[in-house]
Amino acid sequence: MTKEDKVLVIQDIKGMLQDAKVVYVANLEGMNAAATSDFRRQAFKQNITLKVVKNTLLQKAMEQMEGDVDYSEMFPSFKGNTALMISETANAPAKLIQGFRKKAEFPALKSAYLQDTFYVGDENLAALVSIKSREEMIGEIITLLQSPLRNVLSALQNKDEATGNAEEAAPVAEETAPVAEAKAEETPAAEAAPEASAEATEAPSAE
Repeated sequence: MTKEDKVLVIQDIKGMLQDAKVVYVANLEGMNAAATSDFRRQAFKQNITLKVVKNTLLQKAMEQMEGDVDYSEMFPSFKGNTALMISETANAPAKLIQGFRKKAEFPALKSAYLQDTFYVGDENLAALVSIKSREEMIGEIITLLQSPLRNVLSALQNKDEATGNAEEAAPVAEETAPVAEAKAEETPAAEAAPEASAEATEAPSAE
């Protein structure tokens, strides 16, 4: 690779790192051509920018980056085969790596930078997978905001149902009332009949 070619590669890497919030460096060394091709294809589907780079050029590009991020903490992990992965989703590269690890030892995590924190070493892969993405956090916030609204709507619905049941019960009560009154009017007449019979029986004995 000529000096001019190296300069172009460094500029390309710097372009990838510009405004990047999620930066992963992975080791693809133990993967065959078919697995590497599949890994690239899956990365593309998940909007992960992937580029296999030389360690020296990656380090120079990071050193030349202007900004608040100092990538020097990641430099000791730049050994062997190296793939740079840039994503907008915090845990997407980690999940991709983990998915391929079910079948083989590689790919492996070298280091990562996201959410203003550095992670160096493959032992951090599980922690990175569990990090919630921006979309997941927004979804949880929306769910929390919707929960009180659902409770209010449910309470209103229950109130409407209770009101409807009360209105249905009212005509039944009105229809039952005349029947009860009629029975109440009949009761004294029925009770008066035995008294009249008793008086009729006692009258002759008095004479």
